[in-house]
Amino acid sequence: MTEIKQNTLFVSTLAKGLRILQAFDETHTSLSLTGLAQITGLDKSSVQRLANTLHLEGMLDKDPVTRRYRPSHAWLSLAYSYFWSDPLVARAMPKLIDLSQRLGETVNLAELSGDRIIYVTRLPCTRTVFAASVPGRTVPALPTSAGQVIIATFPPEERAAAIRDWHVKAHTRHTTIDRKTLAKQIEEAAKTGHAITTDQMILGEIGIACAICTPDGQSRAAIQCSVSSHHWDKARIRSEILPWLMDAANTL
Repeated sequence: MTEIKQNTLFVSTLAKGLRILQAFDETHTSLSLTGLAQITGLDKSSVQRLANTLHLEGMLDKDPVTRRYRPSHAWLSLAYSYFWSDPLVARAMPKLIDLSQRLGETVNLAELSGDRIIYVTRLPCTRTVFAASVPGRTVPALPTSAGQVIIATFPPEERAAAIRDWHVKAHTRHTTIDRKTLAKQIEEAAKTGHAITTDQMILGEIGIACAICTPDGQSRAAIQCSVSSHHWDKARIRSEILPWLMDAANTL
């Protein structure tokens, strides 16, 4: 952070405004000035000016009664622009639709974002809960199938650094947080070309992913499928889902 602030092109006011926008998430869908100040660490007078400016510029809606702020439709316009700017989304969509219809299960396009996975495109099945159907959700990369299969394509020194340094925390009682175990799982993904994880983000969910590799063999994205452990086991996943996922990933 010190290095960023020493950059002569760094605009601190803009950075503070972005902190206001970044305060909103699935647990903070609307916020008061006090809430914004608590989350961002900015003083309330600064928060008031920044939030009011973002409201006047159309980035935040403001409830006339409660005076609370929430994201506006402008955020959807930004997401729309992102989808057009990411060429992989357009190329992958026909494959994702075909997989979703063929398998009858949730299919996602996942991309690496820092030390997290972000689900860029999601095609849910009828059993998918709302939280697992919305694009833009991020989860730690290390314990997830998409993250593991992407990290498995890294050069050895980068892979080791990711396993050592990247953030991981328990989301369920079965989330793998032991780094030696994670290293073994990622090594296995490097050998097989796919990763399968169970109960990592949601209990009863099995994730399977295959990396979308560039010509040099490295990856920043994966096709991922989520299924219920009540209906699927790993042997059936490998025989009925894996071939289709690998074919789709290889063609991309």
